[in-house]
Amino acid sequence: MANTYTQIHIQLVFAVKYRQSLIEHSWKDELYKYITAIVQNKTHKLLIINGMPDHLHILIGMRPTQSLSDLLQHIKGDSSKWINERRFIKGKFEWQEGYGAFSYSKSQVPGVITYIKNQEQHHSKKNFREEYLDLLKQFEIEYDEQYIFKNPF
Repeated sequence: MANTYTQIHIQLVFAVKYRQSLIEHSWKDELYKYITAIVQNKTHKLLIINGMPDHLHILIGMRPTQSLSDLLQHIKGDSSKWINERRFIKGKFEWQEGYGAFSYSKSQVPGVITYIKNQEQHHSKKNFREEYLDLLKQFEIEYDEQYIFKNPF
């Protein structure tokens, strides 16, 4: 789109179905590269991706050429298929339905990158559910408790 200028920074957060810790260290870098390629192929800019065995954080510079929900559908659908085709886990891999998306100004981007980079350290003090609820409260997002990612059984 000619004469369209944007600066949209979005942190995406989503979990493995039932918050199972299925993303293994041995193949997570391959997964991150695959997701990076999905984002770039849709003309967005991936700034950082990291996570834990049960969830991911992705910070992107988003172009206004695609809806956020469409992008997430591609990321989650294509990466699930990719994981299953490579048989990284026994059974079927799926992402949890839904996601969190949080917007940031350019001045906040370095702090968000540091936060995402340090996920392992961060989660030594707080589990994913607590982190996610903190994000919803920080961004003053109303939510229904029944739809919040549940703790694993």
